[in-house]
Amino acid sequence: MYTFLTTSPWADYELIDAGNFEKLERFGKHILARPEPQAIWDPHLPASEWQRANAIFTREKGSQERGQWKIKPGTPEQWVIGYERPDGLKLRFRLGMSSFKHVGLFPEQDPNWQFIYNQTRQRRATQPRVLNLFAYTGAATLAARAAGADVTHLDSVKQVNFWARDNMEASNLDGVRWLVEDAMKYVRREVKRGSKYQGLILDPPAYGRGPNGEKWQLEDELNEMLKLCKELLDPEDHFFLINLYSLGFSALILENLIHEIFPQARQSREIGEIYLHDKAARKLPLGTFCRFAV
Repeated sequence: MYTFLTTSPWADYELIDAGNFEKLERFGKHILARPEPQAIWDPHLPASEWQRANAIFTREKGSQERGQWKIKPGTPEQWVIGYERPDGLKLRFRLGMSSFKHVGLFPEQDPNWQFIYNQTRQRRATQPRVLNLFAYTGAATLAARAAGADVTHLDSVKQVNFWARDNMEASNLDGVRWLVEDAMKYVRREVKRGSKYQGLILDPPAYGRGPNGEKWQLEDELNEMLKLCKELLDPEDHFFLINLYSLGFSALILENLIHEIFPQARQSREIGEIYLHDKAARKLPLGTFCRFAV
């Protein structure tokens, strides 16, 4: 049976509406309209409500990702929002409007940040070692660090690591190990070294490049990556989380891989979809996930 995860109420974020391949969101005080390929239905709100957004992203002709923001006067290009949960997890994130429509945060990952925080605190190790691969701006990294983990944060883009460091400082945290590396190369080296981790987090893209032009293609690399990750996990004490955003990449594929590679996780694993719900209670799917703890 599949699990469906969604974001719990959050003062500084809400999905207001979605439809016509767009989504309307509030981050703190600012409302943004940007593309969303999964939102194939009609919007619930009238166009006049969408036009009130502080910033609207328009794609370049012929591009699914690149474009530019039309920003209303008085709207900052960067700002900070808060994040606080009853379990004690409290973070702050610096947001900014990129030319690829992203703002530096994926709010649908809220339930996984809570999973990381709580699972890190439940490890038997005094200071659990956690490796975050394809770590982007570091929300998952900070969830683990806030719970006391010794965290290695790896991303192939140097500027993204700087952004993650800003989030760390805004959250009054420190001590994260930052790496600008190709994930596959690093994991292979760690396996050869005999390294072990009590937590592994993966958020791989459908396609990407390492810092030296190394090619990453999800369907070509994921099987080997998961096999290597199995070698890195402390066999007696660990948690594991993977998110996949690739359109059309079925949860069944992920289930088959996890079933074959991590048989020890059969009793505790959750596999399914992550979604956000708008004010009209429509569910916007935003990827598949698997997580478990031993």
